[in-house]
Amino acid sequence: MGDVLSQNEIDSLLQQLSSGEVSAEELTKEAEKTVKDYDFARPSKFSKEHLRTLEIIFEHYGRLLSTNLPVYLRKNIQVEVISSEAITYFEFTNSLSNPVCLGIVDFAPLSGTIIIEMATSIGYAIVDRMLGGVGEPLDKKRDFSEIELIIIERIMNVCVNLLVEPWENVAAITPRLERIETNSQFAQIISPGEMIAMVMLNIKIGDVEGMMNICLPFITLEPVIENLNTKFWFSNIQDRDNEKYNDVIENILMHAPMPIRAVLGKSAISVSDFVLLAPGDIIKLDHTVEDELEIYVSNICKFKALPGTSGDNYAVRVTQIIREEE
Repeated sequence: MGDVLSQNEIDSLLQQLSSGEVSAEELTKEAEKTVKDYDFARPSKFSKEHLRTLEIIFEHYGRLLSTNLPVYLRKNIQVEVISSEAITYFEFTNSLSNPVCLGIVDFAPLSGTIIIEMATSIGYAIVDRMLGGVGEPLDKKRDFSEIELIIIERIMNVCVNLLVEPWENVAAITPRLERIETNSQFAQIISPGEMIAMVMLNIKIGDVEGMMNICLPFITLEPVIENLNTKFWFSNIQDRDNEKYNDVIENILMHAPMPIRAVLGKSAISVSDFVLLAPGDIIKLDHTVEDELEIYVSNICKFKALPGTSGDNYAVRVTQIIREEE
């Protein structure tokens, strides 16, 4: 429904029409609609929200790499998410140069695989560091040897296992490193025209710096694509954290010591009588032997009980629970 004009606005509009300031054609002319070109060769399957959520996921992943990899490499490691973009798989593979270090990762239970591309400079630095060196890259690129690939595979397995925690708010995954490829031609996991989301991370190991690119095909993420939004992601974090903290708090409270005391009765005496009290004196209470005693938990009366003994100890038997509403 359009906006309702006031009488003054109607009079002003009629006056403009009669004076010729505004023509009827101008009033009835609709605003031209802008048409956005759609590229059928590169359909937009990843929204900005999807890419932003992927950046958040891999920011978490980068923090895990910075914490866990120094255990193996014994060197300070910094990881930073640079950007994310949606491109075709052909553009990704076309930008690769041989030799290359590609980890083909089974993204179970999601169908399909993802690719973790590690810069060769980072790969050479890892090998040098694991073999006792200072962690320097080679001056001239060459193919990785079988021994070097085994060493890189060990670190790559660590990187793959660390994917579980950042993704748990989106999907429960059990990733597994299938193989490492050094030739991009043997890493054709999808057709060249398929869309992928690529997240670029910058890794710094000591003084050596290089890129780690994560290739995530749309066909792999399609079953959980609706979960790739910040609202869903943060709501899952909050729900999980609340459950976790509730369990922790409940466990602490269950083992917290609580002082309990049974009050036999009350009496009021003068200060002079109190000062003159001696062993054997009798103080008269306001309760009889048959009356129920009040049991206090901390300073709150929670039970009624009858006095008695248990073996050689004095004891009470609970007869009534005092509810909060009582």
